[in-house]
Amino acid sequence: MFPWLFLFAPQLHFPFSGSVAQRIEPDTRWFFDGIDPSAGDARIERQAFEVASYGRQLGLIAEVLVEQAEQTPPRTKAAREALQRLKQIQADIEQVKTQDAAALARDVEAGLLRLKRLHPADYKALGHRLQRSLADDV
Repeated sequence: MFPWLFLFAPQLHFPFSGSVAQRIEPDTRWFFDGIDPSAGDARIERQAFEVASYGRQLGLIAEVLVEQAEQTPPRTKAAREALQRLKQIQADIEQVKTQDAAALARDVEAGLLRLKRLHPADYKALGHRLQRSLADDV
């Protein structure tokens, strides 16, 4: 009724209040754009990364290196210690992968049990699809 009262009711916006727009898709170009031009081409590095991540590339190199070192053992003590450390790192990484797979299996099982309890018809339909998919893998 009294439009002039808006002068006495200012709108305050504190941090993290009001409308918020957020871009969810991660922008990882900064990583590749940070490559020194004399060290390589960021565009090619990005394409190579899409073929195989740095972790996968290093994993393959480590596998070949360990196999070669086992066929021709290192001569120096420092090299033998480095080889043992590399083997330990590989074992630790495999343990991380195994633990992740076990956690994922637990999460899937818990999700299936929840689906069975809350939506039995969807659970049954999913069971049929999974059985077909598993039969195709055999």
